[in-house]
Amino acid sequence: MASKYVKLGFQYLVNHLIILFIMPIILAIFTQMLQKDPKQIFNFFTSLQLNYSLEMLISCILISLMCAIYYMSRPRAVYLVDYSCFKPPVECRVPFSTFMEHSRLIVSDQKSVDFQIKILERSGLGEDTCLPPAIHCIPPNSTMEAARQEAELVIFTALDNLFSKTGLRPKNIDILIVNCSLFSPTPSLSALVVNKYKLRSNIKSFNLSGMGCSAGLISVDLARDLLQAHPNSNAVIVSTEIITPNYYQGKERAMLLPNCLFRMGGAAILLSNKAKYRRRAKYRLLHVVRTHKGTDDRAYKCVFEVEDNEGKVGISLSKDLMAIAGDALKANITTIGPLVLPTSEQILFLLSLIGRKLIYPKWKPYIPNFKQAFEHFCIHAGGRAVIDELQKSLQLCGGHVEASRMTLHRFGNTSSSSLWYELSYIEAKGRMKKGDRVWQIAFGSGFKCNSAVWKCVRNVEVTNCGDDNPWAQCIQSYPVHIPDVVKL
Repeated sequence: MASKYVKLGFQYLVNHLIILFIMPIILAIFTQMLQKDPKQIFNFFTSLQLNYSLEMLISCILISLMCAIYYMSRPRAVYLVDYSCFKPPVECRVPFSTFMEHSRLIVSDQKSVDFQIKILERSGLGEDTCLPPAIHCIPPNSTMEAARQEAELVIFTALDNLFSKTGLRPKNIDILIVNCSLFSPTPSLSALVVNKYKLRSNIKSFNLSGMGCSAGLISVDLARDLLQAHPNSNAVIVSTEIITPNYYQGKERAMLLPNCLFRMGGAAILLSNKAKYRRRAKYRLLHVVRTHKGTDDRAYKCVFEVEDNEGKVGISLSKDLMAIAGDALKANITTIGPLVLPTSEQILFLLSLIGRKLIYPKWKPYIPNFKQAFEHFCIHAGGRAVIDELQKSLQLCGGHVEASRMTLHRFGNTSSSSLWYELSYIEAKGRMKKGDRVWQIAFGSGFKCNSAVWKCVRNVEVTNCGDDNPWAQCIQSYPVHIPDVVKL
């Protein structure tokens, strides 16, 4: 207990160094000036003006020039104006009993069926997750036409809600980015959006595929770079995963896991660098940090699209996935830590690192307290094991991962869009206040770990009564704390 208070005292001392040491010096100088005669003070400044007038003039010019250069070259602020999450229709709901009944009819191997039952019971998913209409068919209708219908339903619904919330006209979109890993038709999904909403012919459109569940933050990074190069612009991001053509119908256990975890979902996000959104926007983008471990063969193949022995295509998840994700997270933390952590935590981390290198190699590494840097955490809802591992690694409490567990429970793993369902949950609970910082963490095939840091620029009002909100009609039934069903 004593060591806890010593650490708190050290953190307060370092983080408030300016107030504790610089301010007393300024107050002492000000006190001395008050004790002098006003005529003496006037004569002092007059002599300075006479002796250093030329130097002062040159200094003022140089300072003005430097300020002008800084103002012209500084990064443009990127604002998250608003976003919209797709809310699946009720008829797409897949309770456990329905899912298992379909599995028995599709996969004749009883061992495979029993394996999926065990996975579902431990997955953290609830009874309200949804699959696209084509998957409800027996056998699943995995045609190109059905996949396009799912894409149109998810993408157009999310965009329509975004346009309604923000008042943005499609003609005012300057940059369009669509990310979907497994479904990459020709023409692309970005072209689908351009055609539907009749966007401008000079729009800068991009379609990202094959980049896994962290592609949403890759899209944010791409949009940020484009907004730096193009002033007074609007960027719209669509993050989704189309399930219809990617439902595995074989017997390989490593390839059956995605069937149990992945569900229908998507999100549309409006980013802008326009000054008019400074007060209206919800968040300002502070940092994006991307970590790629693709040089390691194990990391490269831990999430892999392959054919099984029967020629059926699916996504194979390696047993080393959690260990590889942990290594990627450590590398990402090493980069993002100095950008967000207070000085006290950086000093403690540095001392721990020096101690391990020079004194005692088996010394337990110091884990920075990221709770001092962020008020909210949005951890990709990839599965119960992913959330548990990150909660343990970052030493978070149950409240910090509540949004992730609830999103997994209510919507399942919606791939790159899960982070936005989590942010929407925090807002619907009325917990997002001006000045709060949010850390979004996502993992993706390749293997990648990506982070984004946002700062809330205004109090976000609770708007959970609208039908377009994914948490409408269910957020009030959820208690403040995580229900026991999520802790299976």
